[in-house]
Amino acid sequence: MPKAEPETKKGSGKDGLAWVLGYLRPHRKIFIPSVIALFVTAGLSLAFPLFLKDLIGDPADSWKNGLDAAATRAKADQKILILLGVLAVQSFIAYWRVKGFTRSGEAALNDLRRELFGHLMKLPVPFFQDQRAGSVSNRVSADLGTVRETLLNTLPQAARHSVILLGSLVAVFFFSWKLSLVMLASVPVVVLAIAMSGRRVRQHSRDAQEALAESGMVMEESVQGIADVKAFSNEPFELARYDRALSRFFDVTLRGAKARAAFLSFIIFAMFGTIAGVAWFGSHMLANGEISQTNFMAFVLFSVFVGASLGSMPEIISQVQAMSGATERLRELMAEKPELTGSRAADKLHGELAFENVRFRYPSRPEAPVLHELSFHVAPGKRVALVGPSGAGKSTVFSLILGFHQPESGRVLFDGADASELELSSLRKQIAVVPQEVMLFGGSIRENIEYGRPGASASDIENAAKQANAHQFIASLPEGYDTMVGPRGTKLSGGQRQRIAIARAILADPRILLLDEATSALDTESERLVNEALERLMAGRTSLVIAHRLSTVRHADAILVMNHGRLVESGTHEELVAKQGTYHLLAETQLL
Repeated sequence: MPKAEPETKKGSGKDGLAWVLGYLRPHRKIFIPSVIALFVTAGLSLAFPLFLKDLIGDPADSWKNGLDAAATRAKADQKILILLGVLAVQSFIAYWRVKGFTRSGEAALNDLRRELFGHLMKLPVPFFQDQRAGSVSNRVSADLGTVRETLLNTLPQAARHSVILLGSLVAVFFFSWKLSLVMLASVPVVVLAIAMSGRRVRQHSRDAQEALAESGMVMEESVQGIADVKAFSNEPFELARYDRALSRFFDVTLRGAKARAAFLSFIIFAMFGTIAGVAWFGSHMLANGEISQTNFMAFVLFSVFVGASLGSMPEIISQVQAMSGATERLRELMAEKPELTGSRAADKLHGELAFENVRFRYPSRPEAPVLHELSFHVAPGKRVALVGPSGAGKSTVFSLILGFHQPESGRVLFDGADASELELSSLRKQIAVVPQEVMLFGGSIRENIEYGRPGASASDIENAAKQANAHQFIASLPEGYDTMVGPRGTKLSGGQRQRIAIARAILADPRILLLDEATSALDTESERLVNEALERLMAGRTSLVIAHRLSTVRHADAILVMNHGRLVESGTHEELVAKQGTYHLLAETQLL
Protein backbone atom coordinates (compact mmCIF):
# COMPACT_ATOMS: atom_id res chain seq x y z
CA MET A 1 0.00 0.00 0.00
CA PRO A 2 1.22 3.52 -0.69
CA LYS A 3 2.34 5.51 2.26
CA ALA A 4 2.72 9.17 2.97
CA GLU A 5 6.08 10.69 3.72
CA PRO A 6 6.50 11.18 7.46
CA GLU A 7 5.08 14.48 8.58
CA THR A 8 7.28 16.96 10.33
CA LYS A 9 6.76 17.11 14.05
CA LYS A 10 7.97 20.63 14.42
CA GLY A 11 5.15 22.89 15.46
CA SER A 12 2.92 20.04 16.71
CA GLY A 13 1.42 21.12 20.02
CA LYS A 14 3.80 24.08 20.32
CA ASP A 15 3.23 27.77 19.92
CA GLY A 16 4.81 29.64 17.06
CA LEU A 17 7.74 30.94 19.09
CA ALA A 18 8.70 27.51 20.41
CA TRP A 19 8.40 26.10 16.88
CA VAL A 20 10.81 28.67 15.47
CA LEU A 21 13.24 28.34 18.38
CA GLY A 22 13.34 24.60 17.70
CA TYR A 23 15.31 25.37 14.53
CA LEU A 24 18.02 27.01 16.67
CA ARG A 25 18.79 23.76 18.48
CA PRO A 26 21.40 22.54 15.93
CA HIS A 27 23.17 25.90 16.25
CA ARG A 28 23.09 26.10 20.06
CA LYS A 29 26.90 26.16 20.33
CA ILE A 30 26.77 29.63 18.82
CA PHE A 31 23.32 30.69 19.98
CA ILE A 32 23.68 29.92 23.70
CA PRO A 33 26.96 31.89 24.14
CA SER A 34 25.27 34.75 22.26
CA VAL A 35 22.34 34.62 24.68
CA ILE A 36 24.74 34.65 27.65
CA ALA A 37 26.57 37.60 26.09
CA LEU A 38 23.21 39.32 25.64
CA PHE A 39 22.41 38.92 29.34
CA VAL A 40 25.87 40.15 30.30
CA THR A 41 25.63 43.28 28.13
CA ALA A 42 22.10 43.94 29.40
CA GLY A 43 23.32 43.60 32.97
CA LEU A 44 26.23 45.94 32.27
CA SER A 45 23.73 48.51 31.02
CA LEU A 46 22.55 48.84 34.62
CA ALA A 47 26.00 50.18 35.53
CA PHE A 48 25.13 53.45 33.80
CA PRO A 49 22.43 54.62 36.25
CA LEU A 50 24.35 53.07 39.17
CA PHE A 51 27.46 55.20 38.56
CA LEU A 52 25.48 58.19 37.30
CA LYS A 53 23.60 58.48 40.57
CA ASP A 54 26.96 58.79 42.38
CA LEU A 55 28.15 61.46 39.95
CA ILE A 56 24.96 63.46 40.49
CA GLY A 57 23.92 62.51 44.00
CA ASP A 58 27.20 62.66 45.95
CA PRO A 59 28.08 66.27 45.03
CA ALA A 60 24.56 67.33 45.99
CA ASP A 61 25.01 65.77 49.44
CA SER A 62 28.40 67.48 49.71
CA TRP A 63 26.79 70.90 49.39
CA LYS A 64 24.90 70.24 52.59
CA ASN A 65 27.97 69.06 54.52
CA GLY A 66 30.37 71.54 53.04
CA LEU A 67 31.89 71.09 49.61
CA ASP A 68 35.31 69.48 49.32
CA ALA A 69 36.02 70.37 45.69
CA ALA A 70 39.18 68.27 45.34
CA ALA A 71 37.60 65.15 46.85
CA THR A 72 34.49 65.63 44.72
CA ARG A 73 36.52 65.94 41.52
CA ALA A 74 38.66 62.92 42.41
CA LYS A 75 35.60 60.83 43.13
CA ALA A 76 33.91 61.98 39.91
CA ASP A 77 37.05 61.17 37.90
CA GLN A 78 37.18 57.71 39.44
CA LYS A 79 33.52 57.01 38.73
CA ILE A 80 33.69 58.15 35.09
CA LEU A 81 36.77 56.03 34.42
CA ILE A 82 35.06 52.96 35.86
CA LEU A 83 31.92 53.74 33.84
CA LEU A 84 33.90 54.13 30.61
CA GLY A 85 35.67 50.84 31.30
CA VAL A 86 32.34 49.09 31.81
CA LEU A 87 31.02 50.61 28.57
CA ALA A 88 34.14 49.42 26.69
CA VAL A 89 33.65 45.86 27.95
CA GLN A 90 29.96 46.04 27.08
CA SER A 91 30.73 47.24 23.54
CA PHE A 92 33.30 44.49 23.00
CA ILE A 93 30.92 41.76 24.13
CA ALA A 94 28.07 43.31 22.13
CA TYR A 95 30.07 43.00 18.90
CA TRP A 96 30.43 39.23 19.30
CA ARG A 97 26.87 38.90 20.56
CA VAL A 98 25.41 40.55 17.46
CA LYS A 99 27.68 38.49 15.21
CA GLY A 100 26.73 35.26 16.96
CA PHE A 101 23.01 36.02 16.93
CA THR A 102 23.13 36.80 13.22
CA ARG A 103 25.08 33.68 12.36
CA SER A 104 22.94 31.27 14.39
CA GLY A 105 19.68 33.03 13.47
CA GLU A 106 20.33 33.10 9.75
CA ALA A 107 21.51 29.49 9.83
CA ALA A 108 18.29 28.48 11.62
CA LEU A 109 16.22 30.42 9.11
CA ASN A 110 18.02 28.68 6.26
CA ASP A 111 17.17 25.35 7.87
CA LEU A 112 13.54 26.44 8.07
CA ARG A 113 13.54 27.62 4.45
CA ARG A 114 15.19 24.37 3.36
CA GLU A 115 12.67 22.26 5.24
CA LEU A 116 9.75 24.28 3.90
CA PHE A 117 10.96 23.98 0.33
CA GLY A 118 11.70 20.29 0.77
CA HIS A 119 8.17 19.77 2.09
CA LEU A 120 6.71 21.75 -0.81
CA MET A 121 8.53 19.48 -3.24
CA LYS A 122 6.88 16.45 -1.60
CA LEU A 123 3.35 17.81 -1.84
CA PRO A 124 1.06 16.23 -4.44
CA VAL A 125 0.32 17.95 -7.73
CA PRO A 126 -3.36 18.61 -6.83
CA PHE A 127 -2.20 20.89 -4.01
CA PHE A 128 -0.48 23.19 -6.50
CA GLN A 129 -3.35 22.94 -8.96
CA ASP A 130 -5.63 24.34 -6.28
CA GLN A 131 -3.33 27.36 -5.74
CA ARG A 132 -3.18 30.48 -7.85
CA ALA A 133 0.13 31.22 -9.55
CA GLY A 134 2.60 32.71 -7.11
CA SER A 135 0.34 32.38 -4.04
CA VAL A 136 2.48 29.77 -2.27
CA SER A 137 5.83 31.47 -2.93
CA ASN A 138 4.52 34.89 -1.91
CA ARG A 139 2.90 33.45 1.19
CA VAL A 140 6.11 31.74 2.28
CA SER A 141 8.23 34.79 1.45
CA ALA A 142 6.05 37.22 3.42
CA ASP A 143 5.77 34.94 6.44
CA LEU A 144 9.47 34.13 6.53
CA GLY A 145 10.22 37.86 6.40
CA THR A 146 8.17 38.35 9.56
CA VAL A 147 9.84 35.39 11.27
CA ARG A 148 13.28 36.71 10.34
CA GLU A 149 12.59 40.18 11.74
CA THR A 150 11.33 38.69 15.00
CA LEU A 151 14.12 36.16 15.42
CA LEU A 152 17.06 38.43 14.59
CA ASN A 153 15.85 41.73 16.05
CA THR A 154 12.75 41.51 18.22
CA LEU A 155 13.66 38.52 20.41
CA PRO A 156 17.15 39.87 21.32
CA GLN A 157 15.50 43.19 22.18
CA ALA A 158 12.92 41.38 24.29
CA ALA A 159 15.63 39.50 26.21
CA ARG A 160 17.70 42.64 26.69
CA HIS A 161 14.80 44.75 27.93
CA SER A 162 13.62 41.93 30.20
CA VAL A 163 17.02 41.79 31.93
CA ILE A 164 17.14 45.57 32.26
CA LEU A 165 13.56 45.63 33.55
CA LEU A 166 14.17 42.96 36.20
CA GLY A 167 17.50 44.49 37.23
CA SER A 168 15.99 47.96 37.48
CA LEU A 169 13.07 46.66 39.55
CA VAL A 170 15.47 45.02 41.98
CA ALA A 171 17.41 48.29 42.19
CA VAL A 172 14.36 50.49 42.86
CA PHE A 173 13.22 48.12 45.61
CA PHE A 174 16.68 48.35 47.12
CA PHE A 175 16.67 52.15 47.17
CA SER A 176 13.04 52.55 48.32
CA TRP A 177 10.53 49.76 48.72
CA LYS A 178 7.73 52.23 49.48
CA LEU A 179 8.20 54.14 46.22
CA SER A 180 8.55 50.85 44.33
CA LEU A 181 5.16 49.64 45.52
CA VAL A 182 3.59 52.89 44.35
CA MET A 183 5.18 52.46 40.93
CA LEU A 184 4.29 48.79 40.58
CA ALA A 185 0.63 49.44 41.33
CA SER A 186 0.17 50.19 37.63
CA VAL A 187 1.71 46.93 36.38
CA PRO A 188 -1.46 44.77 36.64
CA VAL A 189 -3.33 47.29 34.48
CA VAL A 190 -0.59 47.17 31.81
CA VAL A 191 -0.41 43.37 31.85
CA LEU A 192 -4.19 43.12 31.45
CA ALA A 193 -4.09 45.52 28.49
CA ILE A 194 -1.34 43.46 26.85
CA ALA A 195 -3.34 40.25 27.24
CA MET A 196 -6.49 41.84 25.77
CA SER A 197 -4.75 43.38 22.77
CA GLY A 198 -2.52 40.42 21.86
CA ARG A 199 -5.21 38.39 20.10
CA ARG A 200 -6.39 41.36 18.02
CA VAL A 201 -2.84 42.24 16.96
CA ARG A 202 -2.18 38.63 15.94
CA GLN A 203 -5.31 38.42 13.78
CA HIS A 204 -4.57 41.76 12.12
CA SER A 205 -1.05 40.55 11.35
CA ARG A 206 -2.35 37.35 9.78
CA ASP A 207 -4.82 39.27 7.62
CA ALA A 208 -2.11 41.71 6.55
CA GLN A 209 0.24 38.88 5.53
CA GLU A 210 -2.50 37.26 3.44
CA ALA A 211 -3.31 40.57 1.75
CA LEU A 212 0.37 41.23 1.01
CA ALA A 213 0.76 37.74 -0.44
CA GLU A 214 -2.28 38.37 -2.64
CA SER A 215 -0.74 41.55 -4.08
CA GLY A 216 2.49 39.65 -4.81
CA MET A 217 0.47 36.92 -6.49
CA VAL A 218 -1.23 39.44 -8.79
CA MET A 219 2.15 40.87 -9.79
CA GLU A 220 3.61 37.42 -10.48
CA GLU A 221 0.61 36.38 -12.58
CA SER A 222 0.79 39.59 -14.60
CA VAL A 223 4.53 39.28 -15.24
CA GLN A 224 4.26 35.61 -16.23
CA GLY A 225 1.39 36.35 -18.59
CA ILE A 226 2.72 39.68 -19.87
CA ALA A 227 2.33 38.66 -23.52
CA ASP A 228 -1.40 38.04 -23.06
CA VAL A 229 -1.77 41.18 -20.97
CA LYS A 230 -0.31 43.31 -23.75
CA ALA A 231 -2.05 41.41 -26.55
CA PHE A 232 -5.44 42.25 -25.02
CA SER A 233 -4.35 45.75 -23.90
CA ASN A 234 -5.29 44.79 -20.37
CA GLU A 235 -2.61 46.80 -18.57
CA PRO A 236 -5.29 49.00 -16.89
CA PHE A 237 -7.19 45.89 -15.82
CA GLU A 238 -4.10 44.34 -14.20
CA LEU A 239 -3.24 47.66 -12.57
CA ALA A 240 -6.75 47.81 -11.12
CA ARG A 241 -6.37 44.24 -9.80
CA TYR A 242 -3.08 45.12 -8.18
CA ASP A 243 -4.52 48.33 -6.78
CA ARG A 244 -7.43 46.42 -5.19
CA ALA A 245 -4.98 44.00 -3.56
CA LEU A 246 -2.83 46.86 -2.26
CA SER A 247 -5.92 48.70 -0.99
CA ARG A 248 -6.98 45.61 0.95
CA PHE A 249 -3.48 45.31 2.41
CA PHE A 250 -3.51 49.01 3.28
CA ASP A 251 -6.92 48.78 4.98
CA VAL A 252 -5.94 45.71 6.98
CA THR A 253 -2.65 47.34 7.98
CA LEU A 254 -4.48 50.48 9.11
CA ARG A 255 -6.85 48.45 11.26
CA GLY A 256 -3.87 46.73 12.84
CA ALA A 257 -2.11 50.07 13.28
CA LYS A 258 -5.16 51.50 15.06
CA ALA A 259 -5.17 48.61 17.52
CA ARG A 260 -1.43 48.93 18.14
CA ALA A 261 -1.57 52.74 18.34
CA ALA A 262 -4.39 52.67 20.91
CA PHE A 263 -2.48 50.13 22.95
CA LEU A 264 0.79 52.06 22.71
CA SER A 265 -0.93 55.33 23.67
CA PHE A 266 -2.40 53.69 26.73
CA ILE A 267 0.99 52.28 27.73
CA ILE A 268 2.71 55.66 27.29
CA PHE A 269 0.07 57.41 29.39
CA ALA A 270 0.17 54.75 32.09
CA MET A 271 3.96 54.58 32.11
CA PHE A 272 4.77 58.29 32.24
CA GLY A 273 1.79 58.99 34.46
CA THR A 274 3.15 56.44 36.90
CA ILE A 275 6.64 57.96 36.76
CA ALA A 276 5.21 61.43 37.37
CA GLY A 277 3.17 60.16 40.31
CA VAL A 278 6.16 58.37 41.76
CA ALA A 279 8.31 61.51 41.40
CA TRP A 280 5.64 63.55 43.16
CA PHE A 281 5.35 61.00 45.96
CA GLY A 282 9.15 60.74 46.23
CA SER A 283 9.54 64.52 46.50
CA HIS A 284 7.29 64.48 49.57
CA MET A 285 9.37 61.63 51.04
CA LEU A 286 12.54 63.63 50.37
CA ALA A 287 11.03 66.68 52.04
CA ASN A 288 10.10 64.59 55.08
CA GLY A 289 13.58 63.04 55.26
CA GLU A 290 12.30 59.54 54.47
CA ILE A 291 14.81 59.12 51.60
CA SER A 292 18.24 60.58 50.88
CA GLN A 293 19.05 62.75 47.88
CA THR A 294 21.36 60.07 46.44
CA ASN A 295 18.85 57.25 46.84
CA PHE A 296 16.07 59.37 45.38
CA MET A 297 18.23 60.23 42.38
CA ALA A 298 19.10 56.53 41.94
CA PHE A 299 15.45 55.62 42.17
CA VAL A 300 14.52 58.16 39.48
CA LEU A 301 17.29 56.96 37.13
CA PHE A 302 16.39 53.29 37.51
CA SER A 303 12.69 54.18 37.15
CA VAL A 304 13.50 55.73 33.78
CA PHE A 305 15.09 52.40 32.78
CA VAL A 306 11.99 50.58 34.01
CA GLY A 307 9.78 52.93 32.00
CA ALA A 308 11.92 52.61 28.87
CA SER A 309 11.85 48.82 29.08
CA LEU A 310 8.10 48.73 29.67
CA GLY A 311 7.59 51.23 26.86
CA SER A 312 9.37 48.96 24.38
CA MET A 313 7.30 45.93 25.34
CA PRO A 314 4.15 46.80 23.33
CA GLU A 315 6.07 46.88 20.04
CA ILE A 316 7.99 43.74 20.99
CA ILE A 317 4.79 41.90 21.90
CA SER A 318 3.11 43.18 18.74
CA GLN A 319 5.96 41.79 16.60
CA VAL A 320 5.91 38.47 18.46
CA GLN A 321 2.16 38.26 17.86
CA ALA A 322 2.77 39.03 14.18
CA MET A 323 5.28 36.21 14.07
CA SER A 324 2.73 33.90 15.71
CA GLY A 325 0.33 34.66 12.87
CA ALA A 326 3.06 34.02 10.30
CA THR A 327 4.20 30.76 11.89
CA GLU A 328 0.61 29.59 12.13
CA ARG A 329 0.32 29.85 8.36
CA LEU A 330 3.71 28.21 7.81
CA ARG A 331 2.79 25.33 10.09
CA GLU A 332 -0.46 24.91 8.18
CA LEU A 333 1.66 24.51 5.06
CA MET A 334 3.97 22.03 6.80
CA ALA A 335 0.89 20.07 7.93
CA GLU A 336 -0.17 19.42 4.33
CA LYS A 337 0.21 15.72 3.64
CA PRO A 338 2.93 14.75 1.16
CA GLU A 339 2.08 12.68 -1.89
CA LEU A 340 1.63 8.96 -1.48
CA THR A 341 4.52 6.76 -2.55
CA GLY A 342 5.30 3.09 -2.48
CA SER A 343 8.01 1.48 -0.40
CA ARG A 344 9.74 -0.56 -3.12
CA ALA A 345 12.27 0.99 -5.48
CA ALA A 346 11.41 0.50 -9.14
CA ASP A 347 14.11 -1.59 -10.81
CA LYS A 348 15.16 -0.77 -14.36
CA LEU A 349 11.93 -1.01 -16.34
CA HIS A 350 11.50 -3.01 -19.51
CA GLY A 351 8.76 -0.60 -20.52
CA GLU A 352 5.61 -2.72 -20.14
CA LEU A 353 2.63 -0.61 -19.11
CA ALA A 354 -0.98 -1.53 -18.31
CA PHE A 355 -4.20 -0.08 -16.92
CA GLU A 356 -6.57 -2.52 -15.20
CA ASN A 357 -10.16 -1.34 -14.66
CA VAL A 358 -9.05 2.14 -13.64
CA ARG A 359 -11.68 4.53 -12.39
CA PHE A 360 -10.82 8.12 -11.56
CA ARG A 361 -12.42 11.44 -10.69
CA TYR A 362 -10.71 14.66 -9.64
CA PRO A 363 -11.14 15.52 -5.94
CA SER A 364 -12.26 19.03 -6.88
CA ARG A 365 -15.00 17.57 -9.12
CA PRO A 366 -16.19 14.38 -7.40
CA GLU A 367 -19.51 14.52 -9.21
CA ALA A 368 -17.85 14.14 -12.64
CA PRO A 369 -16.12 10.77 -13.28
CA VAL A 370 -13.22 11.12 -15.72
CA LEU A 371 -12.21 7.49 -16.38
CA HIS A 372 -14.60 4.52 -16.35
CA GLU A 373 -13.10 1.03 -15.92
CA LEU A 374 -10.27 1.87 -18.33
CA SER A 375 -8.10 -1.10 -19.32
CA PHE A 376 -5.31 -1.40 -21.89
CA HIS A 377 -1.87 -2.97 -22.26
CA VAL A 378 1.30 -1.61 -23.91
CA ALA A 379 4.14 -4.01 -24.67
CA PRO A 380 7.75 -2.87 -24.12
CA GLY A 381 9.12 -0.72 -26.94
CA LYS A 382 5.74 -0.21 -28.63
CA ARG A 383 4.32 3.09 -29.79
CA VAL A 384 0.69 3.73 -28.77
CA ALA A 385 -1.42 6.73 -29.73
CA LEU A 386 -4.23 8.07 -27.56
CA VAL A 387 -6.90 9.82 -29.61
CA GLY A 388 -10.30 11.22 -28.86
CA PRO A 389 -12.17 14.48 -28.48
CA SER A 390 -11.33 17.06 -25.81
CA GLY A 391 -12.33 15.82 -22.37
CA ALA A 392 -11.97 12.16 -23.29
CA GLY A 393 -9.43 11.59 -20.47
CA LYS A 394 -6.18 11.40 -22.43
CA SER A 395 -4.24 13.86 -20.24
CA THR A 396 -5.61 12.16 -17.13
CA VAL A 397 -4.02 8.91 -18.31
CA PHE A 398 -0.65 10.70 -18.41
CA SER A 399 -1.22 12.10 -14.91
CA LEU A 400 -1.94 8.65 -13.54
CA ILE A 401 1.15 7.19 -15.21
CA LEU A 402 3.29 9.90 -13.63
CA GLY A 403 1.67 9.35 -10.23
CA PHE A 404 0.31 12.89 -10.04
CA HIS A 405 -3.01 11.33 -9.01
CA GLN A 406 -4.08 7.95 -7.64
CA PRO A 407 -6.84 5.81 -9.20
CA GLU A 408 -10.11 5.67 -7.34
CA SER A 409 -10.13 1.96 -8.12
CA GLY A 410 -8.20 -0.35 -10.41
CA ARG A 411 -4.45 -0.51 -10.95
CA VAL A 412 -1.69 1.07 -13.02
CA LEU A 413 1.03 -1.51 -13.70
CA PHE A 414 4.68 -1.15 -14.70
CA ASP A 415 6.27 -4.44 -15.80
CA GLY A 416 3.42 -6.14 -13.95
CA ALA A 417 4.08 -4.30 -10.65
CA ASP A 418 1.39 -2.12 -9.10
CA ALA A 419 2.47 1.52 -9.29
CA SER A 420 1.15 2.11 -5.76
CA GLU A 421 3.88 -0.23 -4.43
CA LEU A 422 6.74 1.54 -6.21
CA GLU A 423 8.67 4.58 -5.06
CA LEU A 424 7.57 7.53 -7.16
CA SER A 425 11.06 9.01 -7.43
CA SER A 426 12.61 5.83 -8.84
CA LEU A 427 9.63 5.38 -11.16
CA ARG A 428 9.58 8.92 -12.53
CA LYS A 429 13.30 8.81 -13.27
CA GLN A 430 12.47 6.22 -15.93
CA ILE A 431 9.68 8.30 -17.52
CA ALA A 432 10.15 11.40 -19.66
CA VAL A 433 7.53 13.89 -20.82
CA VAL A 434 7.57 16.17 -23.85
CA PRO A 435 4.50 18.38 -23.44
CA GLN A 436 2.69 20.44 -26.03
CA GLU A 437 3.56 23.65 -24.17
CA VAL A 438 7.19 23.40 -23.07
CA MET A 439 8.15 25.23 -19.90
CA LEU A 440 11.83 26.04 -19.65
CA PHE A 441 13.51 27.31 -16.53
CA GLY A 442 14.96 30.80 -16.58
CA GLY A 443 18.59 29.69 -16.83
CA SER A 444 20.83 28.82 -19.75
CA ILE A 445 20.17 26.34 -22.57
CA ARG A 446 22.83 24.06 -21.07
CA GLU A 447 21.09 24.06 -17.67
CA ASN A 448 17.72 23.32 -19.24
CA ILE A 449 19.03 20.31 -21.16
CA GLU A 450 21.02 19.11 -18.15
CA TYR A 451 17.76 19.07 -16.16
CA GLY A 452 17.11 15.68 -17.78
CA ARG A 453 20.14 14.24 -15.97
CA PRO A 454 21.74 16.62 -13.46
CA GLY A 455 25.53 16.37 -13.49
CA ALA A 456 25.74 15.25 -17.13
CA SER A 457 28.97 16.10 -18.93
CA ALA A 458 29.21 18.81 -21.59
CA SER A 459 29.74 16.18 -24.30
CA ASP A 460 26.62 14.26 -23.22
CA ILE A 461 24.57 17.47 -23.31
CA GLU A 462 25.90 18.32 -26.76
CA ASN A 463 25.20 14.81 -28.10
CA ALA A 464 21.64 14.99 -26.78
CA ALA A 465 21.19 18.35 -28.51
CA LYS A 466 22.48 16.92 -31.79
CA GLN A 467 20.03 14.02 -31.64
CA ALA A 468 17.25 16.52 -30.92
CA ASN A 469 18.19 18.66 -33.97
CA ALA A 470 18.95 21.50 -31.55
CA HIS A 471 22.75 21.74 -31.76
CA GLN A 472 22.81 23.75 -34.98
CA PHE A 473 20.61 26.59 -33.78
CA ILE A 474 22.30 26.58 -30.33
CA ALA A 475 25.76 26.84 -31.90
CA SER A 476 24.61 29.78 -34.02
CA LEU A 477 23.74 31.82 -30.92
CA PRO A 478 26.44 34.26 -29.71
CA GLU A 479 26.74 32.55 -26.32
CA GLY A 480 25.96 29.05 -27.54
CA TYR A 481 24.88 26.67 -24.79
CA ASP A 482 25.30 29.43 -22.22
CA THR A 483 22.56 31.53 -23.82
CA MET A 484 19.91 32.53 -21.29
CA VAL A 485 16.43 31.43 -22.35
CA GLY A 486 14.50 34.07 -20.40
CA PRO A 487 11.51 33.48 -18.08
CA ARG A 488 9.79 30.24 -19.13
CA GLY A 489 11.94 30.19 -22.29
CA THR A 490 10.37 33.30 -23.83
CA LYS A 491 13.57 34.21 -25.75
CA LEU A 492 13.27 31.08 -27.90
CA SER A 493 10.75 30.09 -30.53
CA GLY A 494 8.24 27.30 -30.02
CA GLY A 495 10.22 24.90 -32.18
CA GLN A 496 13.46 25.68 -30.38
CA ARG A 497 11.84 25.10 -27.00
CA GLN A 498 10.43 21.78 -28.20
CA ARG A 499 13.84 20.60 -29.39
CA ILE A 500 15.45 21.56 -26.08
CA ALA A 501 12.72 19.59 -24.30
CA ILE A 502 13.45 16.60 -26.55
CA ALA A 503 17.19 16.93 -25.85
CA ARG A 504 16.38 16.95 -22.16
CA ALA A 505 14.35 13.74 -22.58
CA ILE A 506 17.11 12.10 -24.64
CA LEU A 507 19.63 12.92 -21.91
CA ALA A 508 17.34 11.35 -19.30
CA ASP A 509 17.36 8.08 -21.30
CA PRO A 510 13.91 6.96 -20.08
CA ARG A 511 12.18 3.63 -20.68
CA ILE A 512 8.76 5.21 -21.12
CA LEU A 513 7.96 8.35 -23.12
CA LEU A 514 4.84 10.49 -22.80
CA LEU A 515 4.38 12.85 -25.76
CA ASP A 516 1.58 15.37 -25.85
CA GLU A 517 1.51 16.18 -29.61
CA ALA A 518 4.70 18.21 -29.51
CA THR A 519 4.30 19.53 -33.08
CA SER A 520 0.73 20.82 -33.10
CA ALA A 521 1.67 24.52 -32.88
CA LEU A 522 4.79 24.58 -35.08
CA ASP A 523 5.52 25.79 -38.58
CA THR A 524 6.37 23.26 -41.30
CA GLU A 525 10.17 23.43 -41.00
CA SER A 526 10.13 23.31 -37.18
CA GLU A 527 7.67 20.42 -37.32
CA ARG A 528 9.99 18.48 -39.63
CA LEU A 529 12.98 18.98 -37.33
CA VAL A 530 11.00 18.11 -34.22
CA ASN A 531 9.50 14.99 -35.84
CA GLU A 532 12.96 13.77 -36.81
CA ALA A 533 14.13 14.29 -33.24
CA LEU A 534 11.06 12.52 -31.86
CA GLU A 535 11.67 9.51 -34.09
CA ARG A 536 15.18 9.17 -32.66
CA LEU A 537 13.84 9.65 -29.14
CA MET A 538 11.10 7.00 -29.47
CA ALA A 539 13.33 4.35 -31.01
CA GLY A 540 13.40 1.31 -28.72
CA ARG A 541 11.32 2.96 -26.02
CA THR A 542 7.71 2.49 -24.94
CA SER A 543 5.93 5.60 -26.17
CA LEU A 544 2.44 6.94 -25.47
CA VAL A 545 1.44 9.82 -27.71
CA ILE A 546 -1.57 12.05 -27.30
CA ALA A 547 -2.25 12.58 -30.99
CA HIS A 548 -4.16 15.36 -32.69
CA ARG A 549 -2.87 14.84 -36.22
CA LEU A 550 -3.51 11.95 -38.55
CA SER A 551 0.14 11.95 -39.65
CA THR A 552 1.21 11.11 -36.11
CA VAL A 553 -1.36 8.35 -35.64
CA ARG A 554 -0.65 6.42 -38.84
CA HIS A 555 2.72 5.09 -37.67
CA ALA A 556 1.60 3.96 -34.19
CA ASP A 557 1.73 0.25 -33.34
CA ALA A 558 -1.66 0.63 -31.70
CA ILE A 559 -4.29 3.34 -31.42
CA LEU A 560 -6.52 3.72 -28.36
CA VAL A 561 -9.68 5.66 -29.09
CA MET A 562 -11.16 7.28 -25.98
CA ASN A 563 -14.46 9.04 -25.45
CA HIS A 564 -15.92 10.27 -22.15
CA GLY A 565 -13.33 8.35 -20.15
CA ARG A 566 -13.95 5.02 -21.86
CA LEU A 567 -11.90 3.02 -24.34
CA VAL A 568 -14.29 2.68 -27.29
CA GLU A 569 -11.93 1.28 -29.95
CA SER A 570 -8.38 0.00 -30.31
CA GLY A 571 -6.22 -1.29 -33.15
CA THR A 572 -3.97 -0.09 -35.94
CA HIS A 573 -4.87 2.74 -38.26
CA GLU A 574 -5.93 0.39 -41.04
CA GLU A 575 -8.00 -1.80 -38.68
CA LEU A 576 -9.85 1.13 -37.17
CA VAL A 577 -10.57 2.79 -40.52
CA ALA A 578 -12.03 -0.49 -41.73
CA LYS A 579 -14.39 -0.62 -38.71
CA GLN A 580 -16.12 2.58 -39.83
CA GLY A 581 -16.54 3.59 -36.19
CA THR A 582 -15.52 6.54 -33.98
CA TYR A 583 -11.94 6.59 -35.22
CA HIS A 584 -13.05 6.61 -38.84
CA LEU A 585 -15.24 9.65 -38.13
CA LEU A 586 -12.40 11.44 -36.30
CA ALA A 587 -9.94 10.65 -39.11
CA GLU A 588 -12.36 11.89 -41.77
CA THR A 589 -12.88 15.18 -39.94
CA GLN A 590 -9.24 15.49 -38.71
CA LEU A 591 -10.57 15.84 -35.13
CA LEU A 592 -8.11 13.44 -33.55
